[in-house]
Amino acid sequence: MATTDEDPAAIFDRYHVEDFVQINDGMSLHRQQLIDHAGPVRRNVASCSVDVHKVVVKDELAAAHYTLHAVMRKGGAVTTEIYAFAAFAPDGRLQHIHQITRSLT
Repeated sequence: MATTDEDPAAIFDRYHVEDFVQINDGMSLHRQQLIDHAGPVRRNVASCSVDVHKVVVKDELAAAHYTLHAVMRKGGAVTTEIYAFAAFAPDGRLQHIHQITRSLT
């Protein structure tokens, strides 16, 4: 959602169920909060990339370890290590994610 002009809600709904919940470092974020977050990210991030270290998938569950690198428009960079644990709905879209993050910058 950060690197396109496409409607954030359309992108979100393509990959997530309507009642999706993301728990990031103990904070719950729901659909509208995540969609609203796209605006500031689009304004502030010049580019981003992801290094995927490990992914494990079993039936409707997945676990991933990856590093997110973001270059900010006003200079500086943000690097975050992320451990994510996800569950998928029967239609393949994300149902919920629990993430643990650690800032590396």
